[in-house]
Amino acid sequence: MKLFDMTGAPNPRRVRVFLAEKGIEIEKVQIDIMGGENRQKDYLAINPRGLLPTLLLDDGSIIDETSAICRYFEETHPEPALYGDTAKSKAIIESWIRQIEGDAITPAADILRNGNPAFENRSIAGTSDTPQVPALAERGVARLQGFYVRLDNKLSDSEFVTGDSLTAVDITAICAIDFAEYVGVAVPDSLTSLKRWHNRISLRPSAQA
Repeated sequence: MKLFDMTGAPNPRRVRVFLAEKGIEIEKVQIDIMGGENRQKDYLAINPRGLLPTLLLDDGSIIDETSAICRYFEETHPEPALYGDTAKSKAIIESWIRQIEGDAITPAADILRNGNPAFENRSIAGTSDTPQVPALAERGVARLQGFYVRLDNKLSDSEFVTGDSLTAVDITAICAIDFAEYVGVAVPDSLTSLKRWHNRISLRPSAQA
């Protein structure tokens, strides 16, 4: 089993943090997205979509969506439960993961891919040649700022995003926020609940994965 990974990219990091919380060790192979290695024939032979992370199972099967990879390990290593243990908690966790992906990770990616010269004609992840749209980078900043306020409100009376224990939502959120800060949109100091949560989660050993 191998995980095709890139240190610094938010979605591969989500899987690494998830595995660390589960105490799972697997082989990791670094693929350089910035340098376009994910678009080269050797990697496309593994994943024709050119996306990361990608999990290669021992039987040759490929799983290439972040949540799907994490779900696989949730099923094969159910403790600790990071996707909930009741119908309600599972639905809430799934809802928040989708929200964070759409309202934080995607806008941060829009800022990077539409504002960084390294991604000229690569503004969409994968193999397509797509010109940059600078307005999407500007919109990404506004979307992230709105997301920060909403998450701060959610954390005003909760130690973790969806309750009293860490879940895949917190993992998704910490990776999203760190990525957003990398592209230049930091959490404002005025959002004290979010800052406090971020500082606490960042101290977990898994956050260094």
